[in-house]
Amino acid sequence: MSQEDATKRCTELRRAIEAHNYNYYVLDEPNISDAKYDQLMRELQQLEAEYPQLLTADSPTQRVGGMPLKEFGTVHHTVPLLSLGNAFDAADLRDFDRRVREVVGAVEYVVELKIDGLTVALTYIDGVFTQAATRGDGVTGEDITQNMKTVHSMPLRLKHALPRLEVRGEAYMPKHSFVKLNQEREENGEATFANPRNAAAGSLRQLDPKVTAQRSLKLFTYNIISQAGASVASQSEALRFLAEQGFTVNDQFKVFNDIELVIAECLAWVDKRHELPFEIDGMVIKVNKVRDQEELGETAKSPRWAIAFKFPAQQEETQIEDIFVRVGRTGVLTPTAVLTPVKVAGSTVSRATLHNSDIIREKDIRIGDYVLIQKAGDVIPEVVEVVLAKRTGAEKMFVMPTTCPECHAAVVRLDNEAAHRCTGVFCPAKQREGIIHFVSRDAMNIDGLGPAVVNQLLESGLITTAADLYTLKVADLVGLERMGQKSAENLVAAISASKQRGLAPLIFALGIRHVGARAGKLLADHFKAMEALREADETALLAIGEVGPAMAQSIVAYFAQPASREFIAKLSAAGVKLTQESKLQSQALAGMTIVITGTLERFGRKEIEAMVEAHGGKPSGSVSKKTNYVLAGENAGSKLDKARALGVPIISEAEFLAMLE
Repeated sequence: MSQEDATKRCTELRRAIEAHNYNYYVLDEPNISDAKYDQLMRELQQLEAEYPQLLTADSPTQRVGGMPLKEFGTVHHTVPLLSLGNAFDAADLRDFDRRVREVVGAVEYVVELKIDGLTVALTYIDGVFTQAATRGDGVTGEDITQNMKTVHSMPLRLKHALPRLEVRGEAYMPKHSFVKLNQEREENGEATFANPRNAAAGSLRQLDPKVTAQRSLKLFTYNIISQAGASVASQSEALRFLAEQGFTVNDQFKVFNDIELVIAECLAWVDKRHELPFEIDGMVIKVNKVRDQEELGETAKSPRWAIAFKFPAQQEETQIEDIFVRVGRTGVLTPTAVLTPVKVAGSTVSRATLHNSDIIREKDIRIGDYVLIQKAGDVIPEVVEVVLAKRTGAEKMFVMPTTCPECHAAVVRLDNEAAHRCTGVFCPAKQREGIIHFVSRDAMNIDGLGPAVVNQLLESGLITTAADLYTLKVADLVGLERMGQKSAENLVAAISASKQRGLAPLIFALGIRHVGARAGKLLADHFKAMEALREADETALLAIGEVGPAMAQSIVAYFAQPASREFIAKLSAAGVKLTQESKLQSQALAGMTIVITGTLERFGRKEIEAMVEAHGGKPSGSVSKKTNYVLAGENAGSKLDKARALGVPIISEAEFLAMLE
């Protein structure tokens, strides 16, 4: 066979095999026998072996899994993958509807199943799959490209060669695959997975893609992150578009224009969910029209145009054997119940937080009580109520201590808070928890520095604050329990590497109240340097769109403390990077405020906003007299009308790009 004939035959085989994959894994309608399918695959493998130059990344033969990875790479999401706010009952959904209607008026909702799996972001360039990443912290995820290739319900090539398409989906493990996997692991003497979600996450985070290929994972896609070469005007249209491109889209979604119908749909699935071949842990309600979504916008954590309705959790009965108090990094005393171990939603529970003394009093919880427990959001164990019928009179009341169990300093409760706090400036529990937070993955990410090692470092007097970590030497660590020469060298290297972690993770690592990982990035992008953030007042902080009064007050209060300034100075002296490199590409838009509205042809809204910032401008979500330009795409809404009324210049995507040249 000539190379020309081989090229033609390879193309024919790939199209045929992908068509059969789509019928089998997406439509569940196989139209070819396994033997015939295997014959086509073997022929393609033989041709690619004979003509290696014909092998392509999107060939069906590449789904079996490549060489094992040494570690996962890092992927920075082009658009932050925000999490959803939660609704637990009808009242929460009505509140959500009220907030939406206050902004956009009449509204349509799309109600979708909330698949219980691992969120993934997929990127296609010119119609070909190029990258997959986990959600991570929403800003940065792990590169799982090779593992996702083994998921047959994910297309390696789209039906249309779009210049660029990024989609969000949920990789999951069907119930029957989960049962089979656990049976195999049990027979092999391996630990079983608690639930399909954990099994899916564990499978996609295997360093050997061949292991992932054996796990029978599937994928549902449900959101367009960004796109070029196509546009959609609504979420329901987006779902149909994704299906047209070859993705598996759950076909149970419905569109409503009445929140009461939405509530009825959510409640109907509470029992119906058990009939599905996969796990769902709730429903997702989204504002349908993209124009309305843009109008509603988002907070630092979640979009204002979507919410997750969480199903009532499974409840079990157990007994409270004791209640102890844990002191957190901010000094909050949290009472925690010690439970007779009981299995709830797939895992054994022996502890449950009681949050604060008000909760204990309201629920009348006593040591020795029998209680009903559940996992809030199917994750966090909590006490629902006391089984009063089983109370004997021997139960003991719990009283919050007046002194800290760790440092014996006075415990106070502020008038505007439910929490009790330790007043000790040098409370070892606050120091310990603060350091554990500082070195955690989303903060300075110091591998090998877990709670046990932190405790040893504190108890041995080697450190008193996180800044002291940067003075540690290998000789200091070798004498610690379970710390040999190699482990000590690795830990010192990890600590040194964290100096270049960057400003955003460092801001989060400081543990300032109300400042999460996402807020850390916003502050780093805005101020560029720790010194500028340190000197910012509340007015300057509130000028950042997603910073509210509580966060602003907390930041100012933190940097007003001499101990905080001393801590930052120690980090600086140790060589920790306190600045963020500028992403500025030019001053083409210097001083300009630009509002983006509607659906653009080549770029997504977030991508355009990034371009505005990269060229010295400021993207804004609202039109005013101070707006320099409104960049309008298809289906532009009220922002376009307001721009016309105010006489603000309106430009097209092409005109905007020309301004950058």
